[in-house]
Amino acid sequence: MFTKAAALAILVAFAEARFSQEQVPVAAISALSDFGNPGEAATLAGGVPGVLLAAADPCDKLTQADKIVSTLGTDPKVIAAAAALVGAEQNFNPFVVSVPNICGDASLPATAELRGIVPLIDPAVTGSDLENANAATSLTTPFDATGLSVADVMIAQGFSNFTVNGAAASAGGAASGDAADAATTPAPTATSTPIVCGGATPATSTPVASTTTAAADTAVASGTASAAAGAGAVTDAVTGNFPGFQASSLGLDFGICTPTVKFEESLNGRKAGEFTFQAADPTVNKGQQEALNPNIIFNRICDQLINVCGATDDAHTACKNAQADLGGGAKEASTADAWNTALGFAGTDLNPDNAPQTGLVGHT
Repeated sequence: MFTKAAALAILVAFAEARFSQEQVPVAAISALSDFGNPGEAATLAGGVPGVLLAAADPCDKLTQADKIVSTLGTDPKVIAAAAALVGAEQNFNPFVVSVPNICGDASLPATAELRGIVPLIDPAVTGSDLENANAATSLTTPFDATGLSVADVMIAQGFSNFTVNGAAASAGGAASGDAADAATTPAPTATSTPIVCGGATPATSTPVASTTTAAADTAVASGTASAAAGAGAVTDAVTGNFPGFQASSLGLDFGICTPTVKFEESLNGRKAGEFTFQAADPTVNKGQQEALNPNIIFNRICDQLINVCGATDDAHTACKNAQADLGGGAKEASTADAWNTALGFAGTDLNPDNAPQTGLVGHT
């Protein structure tokens, strides 16, 4: 008989098996004893397990990979071992978290030969098949990482189901995934990304305490998310102005969130005349930069409806249908208008932050 005890034993064994990832790159680095000074390779190998533990900062392994190259040189064997560390899976406990933690510091790794490599992730994570295939590809053919963090590169290659740690992804430059016209966006991140209108200096990347976020946490924890739980107006230097919860005119229940988008000039310090899309609700856009590509923001909204908003299945389906219809739309205000209308928010103000609107086109 397959007992509960047997089932638990299998689950524990599986979890323990996934908690051996910190040892995988060690042997190749230890084998580099012919490079550098005596004992340096062994010392570097000894530092690997610590940067791959579940609680480690995901940027630490990139720093360690850079250190391997700076210490032992650029021989192909050294580069290969360091690259394997960059692409290594960080320990992951699916009983504690549902998504991996990825480095958002665009300066790491600093070694040119290590850039464009993306990591393996735990098979328990939704979308792992795509990401792990990308990881394997990147070891032989690194992706374009010009100005991008590892998190940005992963987004650009179609995987976004993770949180971001370290510096905000591509702050002040191209939005996550814009360089490759990415079709997806990151899941909720551990830190918020500066989103400031009018070219102002971005705020530091610190978690934003807003009534909307608190409401989301409460609703998800209790399982009682509903339209009535939506937050009031929020004004924040990072997330911008949110006029407050609105119910869909189509009767769709988006939980505690309002899935509207704004379309403004110079968000996050972008140059004058450059318009980008962004989710209006701070619960939805927390940790997600503005984007030139509307599909990045549309995908983010649909992800958040499931992850934190407590939306109903039919509301989420409506969101995905709107994304399919409009995600490849023109990078102009008419696409934002069409999105808001499709979800029951016709006439939504696309510029709640009163950003400059020089040369705005496509707004009906």
